[in-house]
Amino acid sequence: MIGERVIVECQDFQKLLDALRQKGYVTVGPTVRDRAIIYDEIASVEDLPIGWTDEQDGGKYRLKRRADQALFGYVVGPHSWKKFLHPPVLSLWKARKNGKGFEITPNRDEPPRYAFIGVRSCELHAIFIQDRVFTNGKFVDPHYQARRRNVFIVAVNCVQAGGTCFCVSMKTGPKATAGFDLALTEILDGQRHYFVVEVGTTLGADILQRVPTKPAQPRDLQIAEERIQQAARQMGRQLDTTNIKELLYRNLEHPRWDEVAARCLNCVNCTMVCPTCFCTTVEDVTDLTGSEAERVRRWDSCFTMDFSYVHGGSVRASAKSRYRQWLTHKLASWIDQFGTSGCVGCGRCITWCPVGIDITEEVRAIRESELSRTQ
Repeated sequence: MIGERVIVECQDFQKLLDALRQKGYVTVGPTVRDRAIIYDEIASVEDLPIGWTDEQDGGKYRLKRRADQALFGYVVGPHSWKKFLHPPVLSLWKARKNGKGFEITPNRDEPPRYAFIGVRSCELHAIFIQDRVFTNGKFVDPHYQARRRNVFIVAVNCVQAGGTCFCVSMKTGPKATAGFDLALTEILDGQRHYFVVEVGTTLGADILQRVPTKPAQPRDLQIAEERIQQAARQMGRQLDTTNIKELLYRNLEHPRWDEVAARCLNCVNCTMVCPTCFCTTVEDVTDLTGSEAERVRRWDSCFTMDFSYVHGGSVRASAKSRYRQWLTHKLASWIDQFGTSGCVGCGRCITWCPVGIDITEEVRAIRESELSRTQ
């Protein structure tokens, strides 16, 4: 039943993965690789980052051991679920020379049926935002739509916050409230390790029938809610979003843009790790004989010179203009385009910036300087 909450013991979590794989899903979840927690295909509980957590701050990410065996005792890493729904590299079509012309073969590959394991609330909101971008307008991206259509989502409510998290400011977490098939809250209470599981869809209820469960007791629900509220109080950052669109529009020539440009490396890290950025470029490539060609779509970034290039040069030639474009689009003009902010408060852009540029600090500096001028 939708809305029902039950208990799944930790030792039975493997049965959830097994049930999804038996249903034909490719299970994707967090795993440790290259000293980070990334998202990749997983088959067993042993693939999860058991007993690991992450320390995050501006320009800093470190893994360290926990004192327990939590399966989801971290926050978010450099990967987002975007890489599976909006792939970094996608072949659009291929062409082969046929006499005096070419025969075009569109990419009609059937995407996998993914089951995402461990989706945080902020990441759920990021998926909702990309849904608006790719499927809710006049022009629908068929590749995104095909991948998104069959995704099964197992959300995980946060019971701890990271040093760069500010989802509470963006009203995107730490508790998942919609858009999931199942939502888990991991509880380690003394010697007991279990999950409070909320059913979000009939499909989620069907999968859960294949897993041993028992009814959640009021005490279990209370503990789960207390842990989530604890995470809400632990936010590493805050962002005042009051009239933020108008604030940024009024300050397009603020001297703060020059200050941040002096630090920005234009490395594009912030856009690559962001779960909502969607800029792409298209490349046409041929083989050496000229008999075959392929059109490929790749992730791009508003921080690259080529991205804003038009006849005669780049529209945004300076680091100042490119950073301003990214931040004002994310927090202001995105609202005009899609009716929502483009930021979900995950903090990845702060963590993975090599020089620790902090989006919350940049907005705060502009807001405070404007207030000081009016006093």
